[in-house]
Amino acid sequence: MEDSDGEELTETPALPLEIIVYILSFLRASDRKEAALVCCSWYHASQDLRFQKDVTFSFPASASSLALVRGLARLPRCSLKISQLDGFSVSRSLLLEVRVALSGLEELDLSDLRYLSDLTFNRLTGCTPRLRRLSLAGCHIAFEFDPYRGRPAGTVADSSALLSLRNLRRLLTEQSSSLKALDLSRTSITPESLRIVAQVQDLVLEELHLQGCKELTDYSVEVLVKHQPGLLKLDLSGCTELSSRTVQAVARGLRSLTHLSLSRDSKITEKGLAELLSVSSLVSLGLSGCLHSSGAELEEGLKASTAATAQLELLHLSGCTNLQDRALLSLTQLLGGSLRELDLTLCLSLTDLSVCAIATHLQKLEVLRLGWCKEVTDRGLLGTVQESRCETGDGGPRFTRTFGNMGFFEPPRMPFEERPRPVSRDELQRLERRHGASLSALRRLTELDLSACSKLSDGSITQVVHFPDLQRLSLSMLPEITDASLASVGRRCRSLTGLQLSHCPGITDRGVAQAVPYLRRLQHLSLSCCDNITDRTLHLLMQHCRRLKTLDVSMCKNISVTAVDLLQSQLPFLENVHHKFIGVADLSLTD
Repeated sequence: MEDSDGEELTETPALPLEIIVYILSFLRASDRKEAALVCCSWYHASQDLRFQKDVTFSFPASASSLALVRGLARLPRCSLKISQLDGFSVSRSLLLEVRVALSGLEELDLSDLRYLSDLTFNRLTGCTPRLRRLSLAGCHIAFEFDPYRGRPAGTVADSSALLSLRNLRRLLTEQSSSLKALDLSRTSITPESLRIVAQVQDLVLEELHLQGCKELTDYSVEVLVKHQPGLLKLDLSGCTELSSRTVQAVARGLRSLTHLSLSRDSKITEKGLAELLSVSSLVSLGLSGCLHSSGAELEEGLKASTAATAQLELLHLSGCTNLQDRALLSLTQLLGGSLRELDLTLCLSLTDLSVCAIATHLQKLEVLRLGWCKEVTDRGLLGTVQESRCETGDGGPRFTRTFGNMGFFEPPRMPFEERPRPVSRDELQRLERRHGASLSALRRLTELDLSACSKLSDGSITQVVHFPDLQRLSLSMLPEITDASLASVGRRCRSLTGLQLSHCPGITDRGVAQAVPYLRRLQHLSLSCCDNITDRTLHLLMQHCRRLKTLDVSMCKNISVTAVDLLQSQLPFLENVHHKFIGVADLSLTD
């Protein structure tokens, strides 16, 4: 081969497919998708079976799907999501093909099937002779009474109208040797029915989800723990009748537990939480919406159990309005070596001191949610906060008498009154050494939620939100941020796939124009109630964000329906555009 000057050029040999696969093995799934666009060789390498661990194929029940099912037999592992199943011959043929081609199916998800009956259930479970996971979340199951026949459920074999506990128990008995995970969330399961499920002979569950089962009682959980002591994951969120008695039963009976969710169980108090953390294997704990938890018992439990300190990776405390800075400071110090995800949404009492503690001690954090923590300011994110010198007591801050004005009280100067100016990188490093780490120290963050932290401004967002691996960011309801913040986020967080900017009046087309050229991976964007956004933003999205899947421009008065229609016709992956009340100058109700 010769160039234009007559010199011979040697063609670079193509990399072997195995080498490309080896290179891609070091990348995350989102980065492999980018690398697959290089050329055909890299695309074929990205389709290697070692990368297809949790692939889900969604297709309707039709004759054209039969060939697809036959082709899936070569995959070592995959998931199927089949829609439009009915009683006609096509559906029966498809299920038969699934049973023949994929005899090793281990997971069956029948969540929210409204008209699931014994006959349909038997036909579907016939495709999975070695079932390991079964989900019936949201299904209408007759646990005790058959409303169609007016008699106890299960007296008629294989009902064509409903799924009975008798039929479910039969399946659990037949596949007790292989079944390890069961999801009965959002069903009307009763305490007696849970006892029957737990006592199925030879059934050894490792995972059980009972989210939103509001009829369950403390006694039923005690029976469950007694007969299924090998449980590793237990979800009891939204079971509103459970109390601290359940926490104590779980702590004493499930010594191998790794994941526990007690979110929205409003009757649970701090009693028993310290004992729960003595379970050394616990890595995930959900206490969202437990209003009586202040964190004190968690602190005591972690101090008493050094093994648990090294294990807990996920902690959800959203809605724990009694959580104070002092407890969180201790928690961050005790969990600094392990915690990966922390949810503090709606913890209204937390201040900048907590943010500084998080940035200083939780260096391995990947997910941080601080939405609606309204006392968090720029100083907390910048790491420049100092403890208040005000003496505090039961009645709050003490005020000093001004003797020049007898009878009047002058409050002392409070911290955080002055909004910090934007600082340079050198100044920021000096402040970090002096006061503590800024939020930018959390280099591993992939998700950050700062929505409704209304005291934040450009001064902190532009200086701190510099996360190259960040994928999801929420800055909704921050009235002080402007285009400067959006432009900085675009340049510094180029891996973003989801960005929330709703109710940010300072965001304009100019900020979008500066940010979107860097956000090529963006898939989900919310700009609702941003009054200064116009049709120009939609044209910029058409040009730069070709992978956009969802967009929310609701109540943007300067967006036109014509521009929305054009956007939908131009973006190939766009699935949903929320555009209610666009182009309306005044949304307020008038007489």
